[in-house]
Amino acid sequence: MVLTVNIYYKGKDGAAIAFAKKMLETGIVAEIRDKEGSLRYGYFLPLEDPETVLLIDQWANQEALDLHHQSPTMQKILDLRQKYNLVMEVERFIEDESGIPEGDEQFIARGEL
Repeated sequence: MVLTVNIYYKGKDGAAIAFAKKMLETGIVAEIRDKEGSLRYGYFLPLEDPETVLLIDQWANQEALDLHHQSPTMQKILDLRQKYNLVMEVERFIEDESGIPEGDEQFIARGEL
């Protein structure tokens, strides 16, 4: 059961981008990516909202995410989030193991760049 959590960090005056940069610079992101069960941890910038940063956070299962939430790394994240005065919107998805339906496959551009 792959679990994906989309977190929209929202702030003012570039705070969300500063937060994401600090997460990378301080090695917190590397700590998270090295955790057992961590599959993806990446920040993205929505083009239509310059005060928001999207985090796509993916875990092998709920247990791996629970261990992350109980780790010292999580306190570092909470401290930074408070420092930058961010609010969050969260979406949670559980992967459908059936994969991409055949009817959708025709709309996907695959290959190498």
